[in-house]
Amino acid sequence: MNQIITFGEVLMRLSPRGNKKFMQSNIVEFYFGGTELNVAISLANFGGNVKHISLVSDDFIGDTAVSYVRKFGISTSSFVRSKRPLGVYFLEVGAVMRPSQISYNRSHSSFSEVLPAMVDWEKALKKGNWMHWTGITPALTQGAYDTLKEGLVLAKEKGLTVSADPTYRSGLWKYGKDPKETLIDLLHYSNIFIGGINEINEVLGTDYSYSNDDFITASKQLMETFPSIVKVFDKIRTALNANSHKIRARMWTGTEFRETDDLNITHIVDRIGTGDAFAAGLIHGLQHYDDYRAMLFACAACALKHTYEGDVNYSNVDDVVKIIEGNISGRFVR
Repeated sequence: MNQIITFGEVLMRLSPRGNKKFMQSNIVEFYFGGTELNVAISLANFGGNVKHISLVSDDFIGDTAVSYVRKFGISTSSFVRSKRPLGVYFLEVGAVMRPSQISYNRSHSSFSEVLPAMVDWEKALKKGNWMHWTGITPALTQGAYDTLKEGLVLAKEKGLTVSADPTYRSGLWKYGKDPKETLIDLLHYSNIFIGGINEINEVLGTDYSYSNDDFITASKQLMETFPSIVKVFDKIRTALNANSHKIRARMWTGTEFRETDDLNITHIVDRIGTGDAFAAGLIHGLQHYDDYRAMLFACAACALKHTYEGDVNYSNVDDVVKIIEGNISGRFVR
């Protein structure tokens, strides 16, 4: 037991070096990522026993992706190989007042053909005690939604803790499924809600503000609507410009509201995957600490991810704990 299960697409990211636009460069760097995979790798770096489930291309790119995932100690025993190509996305990294831009090429990717029959959930969840899902996967295809739901139904039957990060992105829902109805359906199988006012408003059809009072009221309504949800965690980002942000978090546990102080990120190296780092930090924290320290751990993990190029947070537990303890000077460690 005590294995964390994630399910989602593995993507290759292509970016020009530095802050260049594609039209400025004929040299690109590539990274592997994907929302749920980013969570899985971060959890593995925290010492977790993790299994990721996905479909990847049956070619040398797929081989490279599998090798990349395995090097973190993540189980790929439930991976399926596909004749379709691996999904790709293109990123131009912004600077100062110029925002970053992303373009996806995943409509006919290997993961897009996933169907429930391709995943043996009974076997996949055999050692599991936690399953994490996001709103990215059910937004992609009917098959991805059906496969995820089958896994969540079994996870609930087996008593796994299920964390949900709805991650609503309107541009992804193109196959005809209603986002609100879909997320509502899947949240009935979930216990930990990782999302803020925007996500709650989307699910409940409400218009709560960003105030702490409204966050508490919204969280209470969310828990009344979905009795299986017992805790709500919200990451708050304040962007001064493309390179300088502030991160803090708040929580409602049904009986207690608390929030963290701001962590100032004055020079962002890469902000892709920072929300995934928060989710991973929270999942790790909730299995090892009390709720408030788990939130502190998540916030510090999120902040640290901004310092790494690529989609993945490479920090270990000691790295994160040092940030919690106030060691944010960035001085040499000798």
